[in-house]
Amino acid sequence: ISLENTHNMAGGTVYSPEQIDDICDHAHEAGLPVHLDGARIFNAAVALGTDVARLCRPCDSVMFCLSKGLAAPVGSMLLGSAEFIERARSIRKMLGGGMRQAGILAAAGLIALEKMPGRLSEDHENARLLAGLLSEIPVLDVEPRKVATNIVIVRISRTGMDSGALGGLLKGQGLLVGTVDPQTIRLLTHLDVSRDQIHEAAQTFKHVLENAVMRR
Repeated sequence: ISLENTHNMAGGTVYSPEQIDDICDHAHEAGLPVHLDGARIFNAAVALGTDVARLCRPCDSVMFCLSKGLAAPVGSMLLGSAEFIERARSIRKMLGGGMRQAGILAAAGLIALEKMPGRLSEDHENARLLAGLLSEIPVLDVEPRKVATNIVIVRISRTGMDSGALGGLLKGQGLLVGTVDPQTIRLLTHLDVSRDQIHEAAQTFKHVLENAVMRR
């Protein structure tokens, strides 16, 4: 069984420690291992007010990313039993995933682990601010109360455009968004997005959508 915490396409929602415990208990009773895709597990821990170890403890293996919320230039960590890691290293080598002289990347990863978790709440606050501002635009459907971490999901069906078209117009104004499906886009906050830029992003949405309506 593989879990994802936070859950990307669900808008950065989180599994509580109790939910993870329950899933792992049932899985282990059935003889099934549980892997935790914890690419943004530090965001989950901050949102829940707990520590990362508590969220990972019942799982058999865990992956977490150093380069997303933690802002390292590159890198992820894989954790598990000695046997599991030995097998993973073998598969990594088979796939050509080895890297020499990786110390400089490891140094950046250490900074990410030591310095970045303490500021993740800023990203969460910015995401809630962005969701609130976008919810004031009549043709956008956003639910600020559902923003738990640093991901904002925006439904755009009432704009009369699909996500590719709207994304292209926003990109032309310097704002990049992710596409979930033709009627849904995704925005993320991180270290390099300031509070002022959140307001700029909301204004860009307003400007683009107002111009699009005028052209109809």
